[in-house]
Amino acid sequence: MQTTPQTPRRYDLGGCTITLVSGGSLKLDGGAMFGIIPKPLWNRLTPADERNRIQLACNCLLVEWAHETDRRVIVETGHGPQYGEKEQEIFAIDPTAWLLPQLEALGVDPATITDVVVSHLHFDHCGGLTRERDGRPVPTFPNARVHVQRREFEDARAQFGMMTQTYREESYRPIDEINAWNLLDGEEAIVEGIRPLLTPGHTGGHHSIIIAGRDRCAVFGGDVMPTRHHLGPPYGMAYDLFPLENRASKEKLLKTVADRDGLLVIDHEPGTPVVRVTPEGDYYTLTDAT
Repeated sequence: MQTTPQTPRRYDLGGCTITLVSGGSLKLDGGAMFGIIPKPLWNRLTPADERNRIQLACNCLLVEWAHETDRRVIVETGHGPQYGEKEQEIFAIDPTAWLLPQLEALGVDPATITDVVVSHLHFDHCGGLTRERDGRPVPTFPNARVHVQRREFEDARAQFGMMTQTYREESYRPIDEINAWNLLDGEEAIVEGIRPLLTPGHTGGHHSIIIAGRDRCAVFGGDVMPTRHHLGPPYGMAYDLFPLENRASKEKLLKTVADRDGLLVIDHEPGTPVVRVTPEGDYYTLTDAT
């Protein structure tokens, strides 16, 4: 049975449009995703399956400008297609449902992408940087510069992490081969209207991404706050390398969005990933964005 493609969710920032694009989906252990929070609490928010896994999205953004510009930007690339049967079963990954087919369905030629920005280099965020052709991995976006913080790049290549195979060389070597990395050292602008917001904690070199239009901005949070249910200060992941630092980064992220009356894009949220952030008392609430 054929399904009718859903109308993509687009948000006009004023001279700049962001389009929410799926980079795939996966399931991860709910206990690991919620760290110190007891299961009776998090399971009410996002019920686990029989293997204690919760459903997660891999949300990505296509950024385009209304005025004449040669820039077309992808923020985040999802899990990508390069997984064996065992990994597909463990993480509930469909290797055919990833970023590239979604972009092609929108009529976007990957060769027209000039820049890719990733929050960090874990497999479920940068796996879509590469795909297989003739039995070897090649860049998905052959004409794009790939922007990431220098510390994140160095940690990834050194395999500095909590889990084996979190950092995957097949996602990096093809980018090495075309010399496409642009390593960042802070919050300098990447292209006009896009700059990083340093938000370390999940990894040491993690950053969020601010996209500013004429009228408003959107901020892609990355894994600082992976779902809308991770809003509260104690709600972090066991995967966070520096939990207290991540907690401070989450407050920085929420304050940045609230102060600018912008949009927050939540990377792993499967329900409503684009929200408004409003101060309430000593903290914040989220409301669905339009």
